[in-house]
Amino acid sequence: MEVFLQQLINGLTLGSIYGLIAIGYTMVFGIIGMVNFAHGDVFMVSAFIALICMLVLSTVLGISSIFLMLAITLVVAMAFTGLVSWSIERVAYRPLRGSFRLAPMISAIGMSILLSNFVQVAQGPRNKPLPPMVPDVIVLMERDGYQVTLAYKQLIIMVVTAALLAGFWWLVQKTSLGRAQRACEQDRKMAALLGINVDRTISLTFVIGAALAAVAGVMYLMYYGVVNFADGFVPGVKAFTAAVLGGIGSLPGAVLGGLLIGLIETFWSAYFSIEYKDVAAFSILVVALIFLPQGLLGRPEVEKV
Repeated sequence: MEVFLQQLINGLTLGSIYGLIAIGYTMVFGIIGMVNFAHGDVFMVSAFIALICMLVLSTVLGISSIFLMLAITLVVAMAFTGLVSWSIERVAYRPLRGSFRLAPMISAIGMSILLSNFVQVAQGPRNKPLPPMVPDVIVLMERDGYQVTLAYKQLIIMVVTAALLAGFWWLVQKTSLGRAQRACEQDRKMAALLGINVDRTISLTFVIGAALAAVAGVMYLMYYGVVNFADGFVPGVKAFTAAVLGGIGSLPGAVLGGLLIGLIETFWSAYFSIEYKDVAAFSILVVALIFLPQGLLGRPEVEKV
């Protein structure tokens, strides 16, 4: 029971990170029908931005407050990552929006390779460590020498994720930008005829998705304490899997899929072989899509004739 509770906490923490990344995939796909394969590398770039920001704050400016450092790092990472994603949308995606369907996908893969290799050249191929920021834990229960703990960094990740998701839901449902996004999702041409600036809405959607990925990058760096130029691929693929599992195009589905992928990974690692945890996650996706092709919370696509 103790192992189950500990892995449940670990799975929810990892799933929260995947869910934040998965929202970026599902937002872009919901509006323009394109899978942004560079989104995982945008997440990786945000982790490096967070690393540089934290080192500058701690060593150059001498800031010792962990929460102040996290707050400043989150703002800086979200701003810079949003700018990177906005530039990518303007340069690599917008000129190809009216082209054949494979063109934006090829461009997205090219941007993924570009970002990964740029960071490799700029920061080097080795792992970049960060000293432990929040090492303290809360002991929830103890039995036979085994402790079930909740680390403060895990608590921060889950609280920040829940707060951001609640704020983002309010943004989509209650604001004019959210109404414009939902209108573009249903019919971009009709939305443009009704006076909605479609290009600006799509650009802001990329920026918001990148900002959430930036939060995930900061949380990832704080949780693992190390980042590498190749860290955009595996978390990006798993977040995309989470978006598909939950129903790509559905925001609650992206979060649910992220939590499920995180839980599957951690429970499989605890009770079975850790080498096959990725196989287990992708196998669950295959089984789910056989019986629910639209995902867990996705809507069946209706073809217009």
